[in-house]
Amino acid sequence: MTTLAAVLRLARVSNLPTVWSNVLAASVLAGGVETGALAWVLVAMSALYTGGMVLNDAFDREIDARERPERPLPSGQISLSAVWIIGASLLAAGVGVLASFGAGGAMGGSALAAAILLYDAWHKGNSLSPVIMGLCRALVYVTTALAAGAALSPAILGAALILLLYVVALTQLAKRGVPYVGLLIAGIALMDAGFAAAYGNALVAALCAGFFLLTLALQRIVPGT
Repeated sequence: MTTLAAVLRLARVSNLPTVWSNVLAASVLAGGVETGALAWVLVAMSALYTGGMVLNDAFDREIDARERPERPLPSGQISLSAVWIIGASLLAAGVGVLASFGAGGAMGGSALAAAILLYDAWHKGNSLSPVIMGLCRALVYVTTALAAGAALSPAILGAALILLLYVVALTQLAKRGVPYVGLLIAGIALMDAGFAAAYGNALVAALCAGFFLLTLALQRIVPGT
């Protein structure tokens, strides 16, 4: 149970609903995705997000040992080898699922995994790290569209760019230690709700708004960072 709790904390699972809202909103902008396919895209994006978050702590283990010794790795709640295996397996699984949709899904999934690894390995002391973080989120939109076989329309690309800029601003604020980062992370789902509503899908807009509330609720159990 200690190891499971450590993995859930490493994976920042409280923020997962914002990834689901990204996928749902992107599916609307892409013109719709068949329900079964959409479910698998949600699984793939969840694996990529959690895998990237787990590996983030593996790359940051020496800094965390000095500055955040309460984190699962430096506190000994989980081993480094387990973290590498879990994180890498989740990333590989996410790319594999997306590749099953064809060349577009494979290309998008690989690009997203590469961006995640780039951020994990090179975010400390890197002035461009907020842009890389934003790119990861933008690629969720792009990859969802590609997996659905949809063209990268102005709607998809425009929404992805807005999301990128929002995450850049959010990341900059997080670096400055503002106290409401969790709320801003949850706000990603509200942005997705706005996109879905603008394209006339009230159901998806409502689901995304619900994911905003779910994120806030889960952050009471696993802090949103």
